[in-house]
Amino acid sequence: MTDVLTLTNIAKHFENHQVLKNVTFSVPAGQIVGYIGQNGAGKSTTLKIILGLEQASDGEVTILGQSLKDNRDALMQRIGYVPENADIFEALTANEYLSFIGQLYGLTESDARYKAQQLLTILGNGASFNKPISSFSKGMRQSVLIIASLLHNPELLFWDEPLNGLDANTVLIIEEVLAKLRDQGKTIFYSSHILDVVQAVSDQILLLNDGRVAAQGTFADLSHNSDTSLQQLFNDMTGFKEHGEKAQAIIDVLGVS
Repeated sequence: MTDVLTLTNIAKHFENHQVLKNVTFSVPAGQIVGYIGQNGAGKSTTLKIILGLEQASDGEVTILGQSLKDNRDALMQRIGYVPENADIFEALTANEYLSFIGQLYGLTESDARYKAQQLLTILGNGASFNKPISSFSKGMRQSVLIIASLLHNPELLFWDEPLNGLDANTVLIIEEVLAKLRDQGKTIFYSSHILDVVQAVSDQILLLNDGRVAAQGTFADLSHNSDTSLQQLFNDMTGFKEHGEKAQAIIDVLGVS
């Protein structure tokens, strides 16, 4: 199976703090990889390095068989990205924003507009196509970001907390979309704290802990126990076992008897 993404000894320093510590892993084509870790583990930093939005302090990134350093502009045309916290041009309508994004990826304006309107309609927001994004709910804005990542039919998707704000029905649609894209041979790198969804959709789990890869493999291989949830596995691998005590401490502070 061909690897579409390889990180080799990626390190990242911010002043005196090392966020990533020789991160090395490969992602095969046609799989959904769930990328998980505690807050501050370095997940979003990893994604930004892969996308060329941050420079690694050391190491190499290879995407679709090419060096990111030498081929970033061409590679970005083959990638879709949903950031965790996106700056979106709120003064634009969804029509204007998505047409603009589509053209950046090489689509014609008419093709980008047609695809964007069709996709927004399927997700139940077609009536808002010509309304300013500033009037959109959080879930509607997230739908726009997801559509923007898909318009150009990319080979490789990087989604960072993609379900933020989506209603339950839209979540089900997006989960099905992920599975169908995977079945078409596309690769999805999926980062989220919603571990039950990660467990449900992922072919592989990649766990980052304290800036290092702590585990990679199928959930079955990592858990060795059909009764274990990804949340339990996550707690075991990150060494966090104080949730019960901390919950009780909060209740005690509140004075709840």
